[in-house]
Amino acid sequence: MSAPQIHKLADVQSDKIGAGTRIWQFCVVFPQAEIGENCNICANALIENDVKIGNNVTVKSGVQLWDGVRVEDNVFIGPNATFTNDLFPRSKVYPQKFERTILKRGCSIGANATILAGTTIGENAMVGAGAVVTKDVPANAVVIGNPAKIMVKSTPPPTVK
Repeated sequence: MSAPQIHKLADVQSDKIGAGTRIWQFCVVFPQAEIGENCNICANALIENDVKIGNNVTVKSGVQLWDGVRVEDNVFIGPNATFTNDLFPRSKVYPQKFERTILKRGCSIGANATILAGTTIGENAMVGAGAVVTKDVPANAVVIGNPAKIMVKSTPPPTVK
């Protein structure tokens, strides 16, 4: 696998970027962020320090991954999906520790979905476009709406190799 490809207009301060990963223009990656192999970080994404991204992950344009977000392997994050890490945000007032949000292996987050701090999206789950996730989503579930509700609980899709 080849070295990471980082667009000349990206601001990537981390050296923890896996082989074959592509980071496109206008992305910002903080120094302590970790990104696995064969990922695609599309234009205008921001990845803070306390973020860990697994292998084969796609982060579409306009996504910000804040401190405390963990993304396992083979996850898809659609354009402009929004993540939070503080349930009671106030200007210039910071929690001692940011909430942990976990995206389990193989899950997909639809465009413009909002994922509240401290939630876990289960393996192979699907969050529909525009959904607002306020509580954990079980493995293999499909959730839609505001607040997100389970519409389908299906069998897992085939494994990506």
